[in-house]
Amino acid sequence: MTDPAILKQSLAGQDVVFAALSGDLPRMAQALVDGMDEAGVQRLLFISSMGIYNEIPASVGASGNLDSNPMLSSYRRAADIIEASGLNYTVIRPGWFDSGNDTDYQITHKGEAFGGHDVSRVSIADLVLRLAHDPKLGSRDSLGINRK
Repeated sequence: MTDPAILKQSLAGQDVVFAALSGDLPRMAQALVDGMDEAGVQRLLFISSMGIYNEIPASVGASGNLDSNPMLSSYRRAADIIEASGLNYTVIRPGWFDSGNDTDYQITHKGEAFGGHDVSRVSIADLVLRLAHDPKLGSRDSLGINRK
């Protein structure tokens, strides 16, 4: 992610970038934004975490918010970098992943209270595919996803 030559080669000819990363997220987010700008790739789907905007209500588990969980600070900084870019981004903020086989999910937007705690990996994949195939869906937005 942070080797400009490898990133440039990987981005060449791409229409959509899906990033589900771990590690130094702010550094990787900046490298990705810079690389996408250079390669002329506009669409970024970036997995972050619920709680980065303190959007989890007490009924769902407010201890998972950034104010209570400093582990989320790198996720928030990465989201801030992406949101400040000129890219057609969607930051995806899933609940806790589980192995359910359902696609019974709801979406919340930045500024709205998160609706639930868990979400299936299948649901996340469904959302990512929808976003990848429709550049207007979730454009320049941050979407929470949780099971209904």
